[in-house]
Amino acid sequence: MGCGDLFFSLLITFSAALITYNILISANAPLKQELPGPSSRSSLLVDPIIKMPFGRSSFGKKRLFHTAVTASDSVYNTWQCRVMYYWYKKHKDGPNSEMGGFTRILHSGKPDKFMEEIPTFIAQPLPSGMDQGYIVLNRPWAFVQWLQKADIKEDYILMAEPDHIIVKPIPNLSKDGLGAAFPFFYIEPKKYESVLRKYFPEDKGPITTIDPIGNSPVIVGKESLKKIAPTWMNISLAMKKDPETDKAFGWVLEMYAYAVSSALHGVGNILYKDFMIQV
Repeated sequence: MGCGDLFFSLLITFSAALITYNILISANAPLKQELPGPSSRSSLLVDPIIKMPFGRSSFGKKRLFHTAVTASDSVYNTWQCRVMYYWYKKHKDGPNSEMGGFTRILHSGKPDKFMEEIPTFIAQPLPSGMDQGYIVLNRPWAFVQWLQKADIKEDYILMAEPDHIIVKPIPNLSKDGLGAAFPFFYIEPKKYESVLRKYFPEDKGPITTIDPIGNSPVIVGKESLKKIAPTWMNISLAMKKDPETDKAFGWVLEMYAYAVSSALHGVGNILYKDFMIQV
């Protein structure tokens, strides 16, 4: 066996072991049957405790959401998508699920051999050099294309990522025009107010209007996301071009860009700490 084949085999073995470990840890973690949220902006008039809406679908019409993940055509990313799609299918029709369709948004600009296995939309990548080596900048641009061109049946979107593993059926956690999102401790609008004011002027409101979120996991209304996505794309590009912002935010730059864009369009978010477990 050549060195290349040996390396590839070791990579696949390691990836499989890591995925299995994450599944076991997540599946056996003491997840509460109620989400202890939300920790949301003080300006929002929402209840301090919002319970996981189990049983709601039995009494009313389901509010289905479409799960969308962006992906490159790398071997690693492709395997992540395959594993993620497997767990999506496993839980889609489970109790209290409001999971609708699924799309892998492939931003390589060309089809691959997994399109028959995973529902896929082909998006064009950014022009060469525009991402400045930060491939994640293709994510908002890919969402813009998908939202403009795809026939999306559901009224809500769950923005997820290939390395997410769904461990139980997911209800639609959004409510009353608010998105549902996971709060990241390292997204700190107050700490970086001087930088963020370049993109979120003072006349738009206090800096705490920007929620401590990324773009995933987020459940948001489709029409709201159609408004947010172009702004998210433009702010991501502007942030990357600005040396001060790029240095301040690094690899989470595009997450800040989404949080700012959501705030600019007046879309607040209910923050669920148990929406995701990071392992």
